[in-house]
Amino acid sequence: MYAVTIREPGGPEVLTWEQVPDPAPPGPGEVLVAVVATAVNRADLLQRRGVYPPPPGASPYPGLECSGTVLATGPGVERWQPGDAVAALLSGGGYAEQVVVPAGQLMPCPVGVDLVTATALPEVTATVWSNLFMLAHLLPGEAVLVHGGGSGIGTCAIQLAKSAGARVIVTAGSDAKLQRCSELGADVCINYRREVFEQQVLTATDGAGADVILDNMGASYLARNIDALAIGGRLVVIGLQGGTSAGIDLGALMAKRAILAVTALRSRPGQQKAAIVAAVVENVWPLLATGALRPVVDRILPLESAAQAHRVVEAGENVGKVVLTVAPAGH
Repeated sequence: MYAVTIREPGGPEVLTWEQVPDPAPPGPGEVLVAVVATAVNRADLLQRRGVYPPPPGASPYPGLECSGTVLATGPGVERWQPGDAVAALLSGGGYAEQVVVPAGQLMPCPVGVDLVTATALPEVTATVWSNLFMLAHLLPGEAVLVHGGGSGIGTCAIQLAKSAGARVIVTAGSDAKLQRCSELGADVCINYRREVFEQQVLTATDGAGADVILDNMGASYLARNIDALAIGGRLVVIGLQGGTSAGIDLGALMAKRAILAVTALRSRPGQQKAAIVAAVVENVWPLLATGALRPVVDRILPLESAAQAHRVVEAGENVGKVVLTVAPAGH
């Protein structure tokens, strides 16, 4: 098969489309998927730079999600059959023509969503649902602050939080991105380049602060996020774009009786991923059928153009997901 490999740690130019060995046949509880499309995540950029290696046993190729059709199933797999249209949450390997997936990390292609677009869903829906609802227990009427509202996760979080009856506040770095966030349902839009977001959050909530904050920045926003939190607030850090190390004022956190959680999805055990995937199919897939949630795809490129796709995401040019498609065999 062909796959995108990483010749050495570096910039997008190190991504190479080349022939590689086919994956081994699926083992017990595994499924072999013919990939139709995959999507770019920031973890892929970090892996390419050599700072975020795949977990032990995972494919060496980038790609944390895919969509496609089932080619074969391993022993003990009853839920899936060859020919099934699926989307998958991966630990790696999406940038390839075939990938082996634990059966519990497969999802049926949602009703009303084409197979290429479906690849934009596994990572963002699993991340948002597991963090906003399974962990932070976002409730109707609460205020949620979503940083990076124009990202794949941000565009998904806006819609899921709105569908749950929350009030959604977002940050983004351009008015064009904020306009898109507003169209998706965001109630308050903050340009972080021009405005002090914590002040704007307090103003928008009459001084109360955000009940839940979904943060992709990490260290650089830690103190500011605590300032923006409500009493009893939950701050969930899911990204470290602003660094990994920061001092923390435990007194400020204690005064607000707040909870700080720092989570990752890729490194979770398979059993936990399967539970999250099952919850997504149960709670999120029906919203796709009714139109309450729409996948947001910025652009679609061929998988051979992965380097170009990485440049787009690295520069923050996208709103929603950048999707990569695999050409049919013989093309």
